[in-house]
Amino acid sequence: MSVEEHKKPVFRELQADDHDPEITEISSLCFNCGEDGMTKLLLTKIPFYKEIILMSFECDHCGCKNNEVQSGEKIQEKGVLIRVSVTSPIDLNRQVIKSDYATVKIPEIDFEVPPQSKRGEITNIEGILSRCIAGLEQDQPVRRTLDPESAEKIEAFIQVLIDTKKCEKPFTLIIDDPSGNSFVENLNAPHVDPALTISHFERNKEQDHLVGIYEEELKEIKEEEEEEEETDAVTGDDVTSDTLADEVLHFGTNCPSCNAPCETNMKLTSIPFFKEVIIMATNCEACGHRTNEVKSGSGINEKGVKITLRITDPIDLSRDVLKSETCSMSIPELDFEVGAGTLGGKFTTLEGLLVAMKDQLTGQNPLMCGDSATLALKEKMQEFNEKLDNIISGKTFGCRIVLDDPAGNSYLQNVYAPEADPEMEIVYYQRTFEHNEELGLNDMKLEDYEENE
Repeated sequence: MSVEEHKKPVFRELQADDHDPEITEISSLCFNCGEDGMTKLLLTKIPFYKEIILMSFECDHCGCKNNEVQSGEKIQEKGVLIRVSVTSPIDLNRQVIKSDYATVKIPEIDFEVPPQSKRGEITNIEGILSRCIAGLEQDQPVRRTLDPESAEKIEAFIQVLIDTKKCEKPFTLIIDDPSGNSFVENLNAPHVDPALTISHFERNKEQDHLVGIYEEELKEIKEEEEEEEETDAVTGDDVTSDTLADEVLHFGTNCPSCNAPCETNMKLTSIPFFKEVIIMATNCEACGHRTNEVKSGSGINEKGVKITLRITDPIDLSRDVLKSETCSMSIPELDFEVGAGTLGGKFTTLEGLLVAMKDQLTGQNPLMCGDSATLALKEKMQEFNEKLDNIISGKTFGCRIVLDDPAGNSYLQNVYAPEADPEMEIVYYQRTFEHNEELGLNDMKLEDYEENE
């Protein structure tokens, strides 16, 4: 295989005029007649959504046909728990992306759809209820004949689902997805939706197994890393922060956009009056995708930090800012807030952070600005963009930028350093149990951990 072929994207974007879709054909057993049929596989990528695997089976002997769609998206680092309060018929139209591993619950009616019982889908809340109703009604004629008692109970529950779909009473929809690939639309976007709560969590052992991650694989990776460290110790390649400070490290990885092999550059640097950070940049030659990320060079601080800056001068937009991957950002005057996972870790200026946030919010989300967005939502986004543009261009003053980082690894430049900045307030606080749970600290044993080995 040549270098050019090796760098080609594994998942190509889905295009109507693609005359060479690179279909893979595999001879497969037909479960209908027992003869050999043909399965066709197509690895493709839906723009602004995810990588998928299209599978189509056809048997020439009996004419049996079948097709299926599976997600090719990577498992996220953390799972996601989404809670949405449904109080009106408008809420039923919220768009939902549900992965194969998601569990759907409605506590008020003791309703639950277990993971992997249904394929991943793009739908809305009403569609989820409608599909469940159709699934329960499908075998009712047979049940009424073989088991009338069970059929009667299921009929009663179907009526409960129908009443729920009419939204006669408020209810809560919960989506628990260990893979982290599920999504529920924010109807107030780009503002905060009080009816929608999204939190991330560390997977436990059972959830790791559900998404296909096993301890044996993690143990092998850890053993390989330990062997490399021992090799470095024997050869005298002792890597310290002093040597890394003057060196750019390179290592192979896969492009987050097209999954083609590419290279990531990593550099350790020190921010004055703050701490050491690691800057990582990836450039994919196959699709041209570029990304950069900043991670803390130290551990999680004892306390969280909340930084509030009031913008009073255009020069404030040129302040350096480090937003870690655990930091959320809000602009109270715009009633706007983005969660910790948005944008990842970034080391840029305040203007650069606002521009990147706007680009991700508007340019990469078809549910807000693309063909999938409603006219009312597009008008809302246009109004919000105008207000945000006024802040970025320095036309609007007096608004506040709030960075809230439970890990304490975010930073905003103090232009008066080492003196106090009159326009910036920094508050250190004790993390709550929920903060520690999201950071994975509640499951860590930091004392006497050798006793259990």
